[in-house]
Amino acid sequence: MSFPQKPYADAGGYLAAYRDEVIAAWRKIDEQAVIRAADLIGAAIAAGATVFCCGNGGSAAIANHLLCDFLKGIQTDTALRPRVSSLSSHLELITAIANDIAYDEVFAYQLRTLARPGDVLMTISASGNSENIVRAVAWARANQVTSIALTGFEGGRSAALADLNLHVQAANYGVVEDVHQSLMHILAQYLRQREMPAELIAQRNF
Repeated sequence: MSFPQKPYADAGGYLAAYRDEVIAAWRKIDEQAVIRAADLIGAAIAAGATVFCCGNGGSAAIANHLLCDFLKGIQTDTALRPRVSSLSSHLELITAIANDIAYDEVFAYQLRTLARPGDVLMTISASGNSENIVRAVAWARANQVTSIALTGFEGGRSAALADLNLHVQAANYGVVEDVHQSLMHILAQYLRQREMPAELIAQRNF
């Protein structure tokens, strides 16, 4: 069921209802899928492979934030040197591909140029149906690039195509994106602390 279903008289009431939606969404997260995602990303980083990420709109902002937390955050206090690339971060390149070829190709085109077998692609799409996301996941599947799809709503085509789906069972873009952002933080912070000296963990800010 989508949220909201009715008008709210004040922001406090909306806050309480929105908070309940976020809590409900979190309770339905597949913990085993998160464990597997962490293992896949960790193995790729250890092997020197590249982690690519992409999304549109608010999901593009999460992909760019992921670039920061995965590239800089994970290597803080560790020996890891992650190779991370956000396919959403280069406006000039995105608009050139969109203008000269098609917007549907903005991510797959970059993958064809940059990705190699053994790399990982993380897509972020609340609907899971954005055509440029679906084409990127399809290209990854056909070219030995592991794909992890972060989705919401019904999951869409990218959920079905990806090697692993981190699905948020919610029907509100804000709720889905809030949980996607938190999942990104959880994966980055978990991978960092896993490789840190134990005595440093309590001394550092995460």
